[in-house]
Amino acid sequence: MLRGVLGKTFRLVGYTIQYGCIAHCAFEYVGGVVMCSGPSMEPTIQNSDIVFAENLSRHFYGIQRGDIVIAKSPSDPKSNICKRVIGLEGDKILTTSPSNFFKSHSYVPMGHVWLEGDNLQNSTDSRYYGPIPYGLIRGRIFFKIWPLSDFGFLRASPNSHRFSDD
Repeated sequence: MLRGVLGKTFRLVGYTIQYGCIAHCAFEYVGGVVMCSGPSMEPTIQNSDIVFAENLSRHFYGIQRGDIVIAKSPSDPKSNICKRVIGLEGDKILTTSPSNFFKSHSYVPMGHVWLEGDNLQNSTDSRYYGPIPYGLIRGRIFFKIWPLSDFGFLRASPNSHRFSDD
């Protein structure tokens, strides 16, 4: 009797560990569901929108200009940010101050990307903290799940003039 109960318990624990490992690999390497908060990506992504982020692009250096990514915040590593890729390594970026008064150029160094929110007036992004290391990118967002009225692939950037795919 005791042997049967212990056997079933160990089997259950073994299956739980196996499924836990599979779930971890799926969320780490394939993708997952993310809730975006804050106004920085409006109108493309609204506060509390739920999106799907795939993680394979970051592993294969498949991130391109115009992609929306989830990244670790350079100023607060405990939080994630949702921004659009404006520049890749080697790109020359026209940067403006929040007041749009001062304009200058920045170069994106090797192993880094330049990220900006679609809502330029209300976004803390690479204009504030500079280019971010490619290793901080967690995934690429490409599909909106919620609200259902916006279900589908994400629309183009309202600031597409800020980057080109030359």
